[in-house]
Amino acid sequence: MLLEAAVSGDSKASSKLLPLVYDQLRKLAQSKMNKEAAGLTLQPTALVHEAYVRLVGGDADVRWANRGHFFAAAALAMRRILVDRARRNNRLRHGGDRNRVELQDGQPGRDAMSTDLLALDEALAILEKEDPRRYQVVMLRYFAGLTIEDTASSLGIAPATVKADWAVARVRLFRSMGGATPGEAE
Repeated sequence: MLLEAAVSGDSKASSKLLPLVYDQLRKLAQSKMNKEAAGLTLQPTALVHEAYVRLVGGDADVRWANRGHFFAAAALAMRRILVDRARRNNRLRHGGDRNRVELQDGQPGRDAMSTDLLALDEALAILEKEDPRRYQVVMLRYFAGLTIEDTASSLGIAPATVKADWAVARVRLFRSMGGATPGEAE
């Protein structure tokens, strides 16, 4: 009820909702940031706040079916924010044509992070068109951090189906991003 009231513009509901979901959103943001390369200037707290504003900031037609649906939407909002920043950083006027130099050995630079994030976004867009259920499994498992059981409950499918979809989706994404699956190229 708080989710629906916050989305409808009720500022009291929004102020009650944020403390209830903040810790989990912060963990989700930190998890996403840990998967990114060093040099990212966006902080997890800023990512949480920007995602939260996108979630409850204006579309009164949004209805959250359950907790999983809300956190999947939060994960998608965070993904879009990171992809938008990566695209922005790759534009010519923001230095996208320049070769970046590594400052520390062994850490990928900002350009590599942007390229990987954009490749993942493209692979996810393909998966979403070709296989919407597996796309939803990826969004809930990887981006929202839900367990297999929570994902199954959210999607109304069996946990075994989630496990199978998760395995197939990971291989498809890896291949779409130009990687060889284990055992193919060695």
